[in-house]
Amino acid sequence: MPQWSIVVPAKRLAVAKTRLRPLTEALPGAAHDALVLALLADTVAAALACPAIAEVVVVTDDRAAADVVRALGARTVADEPDRGLNAALEHGARHASGPAVAALSSDLPALRAPELAGALLAAAAAPRCFVADAHGTGTTLLTARGTPLLPRFGTLSAQAHRDGGALPLTGDWPGLVRDVDTAADLADALALGAGPRTAAFARTLERHAPH
Repeated sequence: MPQWSIVVPAKRLAVAKTRLRPLTEALPGAAHDALVLALLADTVAAALACPAIAEVVVVTDDRAAADVVRALGARTVADEPDRGLNAALEHGARHASGPAVAALSSDLPALRAPELAGALLAAAAAPRCFVADAHGTGTTLLTARGTPLLPRFGTLSAQAHRDGGALPLTGDWPGLVRDVDTAADLADALALGAGPRTAAFARTLERHAPH
């Protein structure tokens, strides 16, 4: 199995996960930032635990996000292009240490290392592959071996990656396909069994829920 470099984009906390703000606006302190960091940390921790992965490179200009992922063992690079998600991923891929590179969403709190290992093993089927999200329209993982990554994340990215020649992959990877953009997504991730940081945040939500 190749040793993969995983590139994870992390937006500035002030503009990340805006559709989750209704969940956090009634909580004390910087609750929204804490939720975004929990999602990121659980994702990065799962990736670092995967034996197929040699390194995790997080592209971010946010100091708090950088501090969190470095403490876990990831490497960070600044988002020098500052031109959005796809430019950030291409920049991160250029900083990868090997020819096998994968872009991974930063909001996969229920991800398990064996799921990611299985998807990366399946990615041997073609030079470029992708895994669609649970809705089938977005993308949570895009892989490239010895060829440019060519990320097309954004609206209808699954179709964009397919149209760009990437092979769609499917498998029993519930945590890998369950990204979190909405309160319903978060509930689904928690039902699957989210990582410790996201689970702890959920307990905070429960304590402050109206009774």
